[in-house]
Amino acid sequence: MKAATERPLGHYVQVAGAVKRYGECAALGGVDFEVDPGQFLVLLGPSGSGKSTLVRSLAGIERLDGGQVRLSGQLASAGSRHLAPERRNLAMVFQDYALWPHLTVLGNVGYALRRRRLDSAVARERVHAALERVGLAGHAERYPHELSGGEQQRVALARAVVAQPQLLLFDEPLSNLDADLRERLRVEIATLTRESGATAVYITHDQSEAFALADKIGVLNKGKLIQLAGPEEVYRQPATLFVARFTGVAGELPGRVVHPDAEYSHLRIGDLVIRARTIGPVRGGEAVRLLIRPAATRIAPAPDGTDQPAANLLHGEVIDVAYRGRGYDHVIAAGPHLISAVHDAQAHPRGERVTVNLDPDHCLAYAADAAEDASGNGYANNLTTVTMNGAVQLTADMASEPARSSL
Repeated sequence: MKAATERPLGHYVQVAGAVKRYGECAALGGVDFEVDPGQFLVLLGPSGSGKSTLVRSLAGIERLDGGQVRLSGQLASAGSRHLAPERRNLAMVFQDYALWPHLTVLGNVGYALRRRRLDSAVARERVHAALERVGLAGHAERYPHELSGGEQQRVALARAVVAQPQLLLFDEPLSNLDADLRERLRVEIATLTRESGATAVYITHDQSEAFALADKIGVLNKGKLIQLAGPEEVYRQPATLFVARFTGVAGELPGRVVHPDAEYSHLRIGDLVIRARTIGPVRGGEAVRLLIRPAATRIAPAPDGTDQPAANLLHGEVIDVAYRGRGYDHVIAAGPHLISAVHDAQAHPRGERVTVNLDPDHCLAYAADAAEDASGNGYANNLTTVTMNGAVQLTADMASEPARSSL
């Protein structure tokens, strides 16, 4: 392996005012960001957010209708200027592998070196080294149809890195694989990409994947870049309700500010008092939305065996439980409120009364007027009704989409 100082320098990527339209639909509505050489950027967002259009525009597969793309200072896209993909010194790994069916594994990986005009012995050595690195040295003479999905994606990964490009693009490369393979290949992608020294832009709709891979995360929605920051900041200080919801919540409750503060405020949620981190300014008496991260919740013994309200304690009844390997996730009905992904090492049976302790550091309060933020909220409250002995009715005002992440 080359020393770090001998690695090729990744592209410095600059995107300014990127616009792409398909008829009346604006797939990209003026996107700006930069990626430093060697940095790993993950673009995270739901289907239709513009992720694929953006990465295909970086690759030169799509032509922008407005804005600019610069790669290490070279203008790759602007107006009539459009640098062909093969002149951008990049490689791309696709969701569907995109291997040549008539070529062997050796032929597929070696194809990426044809334009490099390398000595045949050098090219052969690099191809074999790439296959060895992804664990497929013994499969060099096989054809794609003779490989599993995970093996095919490893071939695609070897083909991407063998030419030592300055930019690696990943279009949801793990979405066709089962959970175990996804985790193993995620580690391989992270390791190989960083070893190569290339800059990486990786798109996904999977939050756990994004947080595991990224140096920086860009959250997209409806063609707009809503937030660009490190994983810790995106999780702890989500810029909007959309970002918070998309990166994983266990519950969402309406309330009012009792004691406002720049960092932590006390909120009135029905008969409860909840201390939560404040995202953005709030005033006393102002309506807020409280978002509870899964990491905020834990089951604790009910104090004194009573159901008296206490700060950051919810008393409720288990209505569902699911085994997650590391323990059990519970859905708790606390009066009219529903909290999901409440973790505990032991299972609590359905119908048991429990107390949920909420960590203020993972409870996020937003002013209610941010509920329909300017980003366009694809994860707004949905009408969910749960009936338990006729006692619990959740309305559209109180129910929210179940958590997507256990971060």
